[in-house]
Amino acid sequence: MTTFITSQVENRRPLNDPFEPYFKGFLDVGKPEIGHRLYYECSGNPEGIPVLVSHGGPGGGVADYYRQYFDKNIWRVIMFDQRGAGKSTPFADLRDNTTWDTVADMEKIRETLKIDKWALFGGSWGSCISITYAETHPTRTLGLVLRGIFTLRRSELEWFYQTGSGGVENCFPDAMEKLCEPIPAVERGDIMGAYYRRLTGSDEGEKLRCARAWSMFEMSTSKLFVDPKYIARGEDDKFALAFARIETHYFVHGGFFKYDGQLIKEATILEEHSIPGIVVQGRYDMVCPMKSAYELKQNWPSSELIVVPDGGHSCTEKGTISELCNATDKMAKLITGV
Repeated sequence: MTTFITSQVENRRPLNDPFEPYFKGFLDVGKPEIGHRLYYECSGNPEGIPVLVSHGGPGGGVADYYRQYFDKNIWRVIMFDQRGAGKSTPFADLRDNTTWDTVADMEKIRETLKIDKWALFGGSWGSCISITYAETHPTRTLGLVLRGIFTLRRSELEWFYQTGSGGVENCFPDAMEKLCEPIPAVERGDIMGAYYRRLTGSDEGEKLRCARAWSMFEMSTSKLFVDPKYIARGEDDKFALAFARIETHYFVHGGFFKYDGQLIKEATILEEHSIPGIVVQGRYDMVCPMKSAYELKQNWPSSELIVVPDGGHSCTEKGTISELCNATDKMAKLITGV
């Protein structure tokens, strides 16, 4: 039987105090003719435990408050914007932009910073790419702190994006209706494919309309209590365009994995290498339902699964904030033995 811990709703801690990077830079990756340049930064303790923070999406970009899940005296926090996202250039570019390119980029950052081993931290797509990296490079991985497990299985994608799938539209029929509006009825049997065609098409007006609709759909379903300010993030054209284009690119290509369900099946690699893991999962996560975290733990039994009883998908909900901050403190002790 798979066991997990239900977090308490009392005495929740806030984010740690903000702190600024001591280094910011760009790293050239991939083919010179495409010119991908990744933004990356380092903050916290330069002599601390190195941890790589991977953002969601794909295409979301990092946010300054991500640093605040860590004790700045203990951790050396490394964050980066993946290809086409955030401050990385070229903006929203899909060329040579795959899961495996991102894993290679993570390795290049590690080698550039002369880090032997590091921990990984990420939520949603950030959990997906962190798991992918750890399963590919287990000897370089100290541990993982993850949130809102997403493994890019077809069933996970259809649950969230496909009308008629019996998924999220049962709880958010209003949001699904808005997602479907830009797509003719004849194409709604494949919402992701329909959006991808428009987001990679030549009609700039249609591209922006679809980018906003796609992004606002995820923002409207990410919290247990719908937050209009959070939804408004999807109205930012630059964010929405990168977010929607890169997400649909990955989703219609099955995440570029060897086979559907690869990450959960190969999580046994994490167990075989005794890699510690702490997973924080919102019980009412509509974007990345708890089932994936539950199944991941079955193949990685030594990991710890913490369920936030009043949590949705967002990493900014109070219970999730508290558990992620607790998790990074605990992971530091697991890694150092102190």
